[in-house]
Amino acid sequence: MCNPAQERNPIDESPADYGMDFETLTLTTEDGCKLAAWYVPSKNGAALIAQHGYKEDRQTMLNEAAMLSRHGYGVIMVDLRAHGLSEGDMITFGLLEVRDLEAAYQYLLTRPEVDPDRIGALGNSMGAVTALLYTAQNLNIKAVVSQSAFASLQDEVATGVEYFTGLPAFPFAPMIQFFAEREAGFSADEVAAIEHIHEISPRPVLLLQGGKDTLIPADSGQRLFEAAGEPRELWFDPDLGHVEFDTERAKQYEARVVAFFDRYLLGKGQQ
Repeated sequence: MCNPAQERNPIDESPADYGMDFETLTLTTEDGCKLAAWYVPSKNGAALIAQHGYKEDRQTMLNEAAMLSRHGYGVIMVDLRAHGLSEGDMITFGLLEVRDLEAAYQYLLTRPEVDPDRIGALGNSMGAVTALLYTAQNLNIKAVVSQSAFASLQDEVATGVEYFTGLPAFPFAPMIQFFAEREAGFSADEVAAIEHIHEISPRPVLLLQGGKDTLIPADSGQRLFEAAGEPRELWFDPDLGHVEFDTERAKQYEARVVAFFDRYLLGKGQQ
């Protein structure tokens, strides 16, 4: 899907607005795409790649970054290709975006305060899918949190058609998917998190899913949970919509996500 620069939201916030020290970065991916990013330094030796969703940007991760920074975690927030101030026009729903997370990971390896054995990832929506796909590929990502990830792109398109247009998923969703795949040059099967999430095991995954999600099927979290290997956790809230845990359940979200990363990146609470 195309997302030209002139149609994107302006970047009018920064980590400074949330009381965080930070550095502004320009990263270059293995295929030469320049990415805009922020890095908040680590105080506990661990760091996280925090990834935004579809047609959003790193600003939408500032709330989570501030939460994690309060607990000592370093956080790198990247505008994915074709988002924010980064280069590119084409969104590939995780296929090429995993290269953007690789650029973020490689940057973290240059930071003297970051222990390379204490790097994790978290993401929202398409960013969650990208985080899952990337964690499956990079065995050095030690833990991942996924909020409102779609199990497959087919499901996302079908739900989106009904929500945004009121049209029935069939026959319109397959038609839209066909033309989108032809334009972007990839198959939806290549970015189906449900086909790859088992590759994350034995590293841990925490899945968050709202029961009132109207942008992806509400059973996406359960399906991903069933496909994942151990250790795995699912937090399902029947009253929440798409990417609402960090705002509507802020205290519980902070407690659970921080405890998850404290356990698996810092070794707290483990016997």
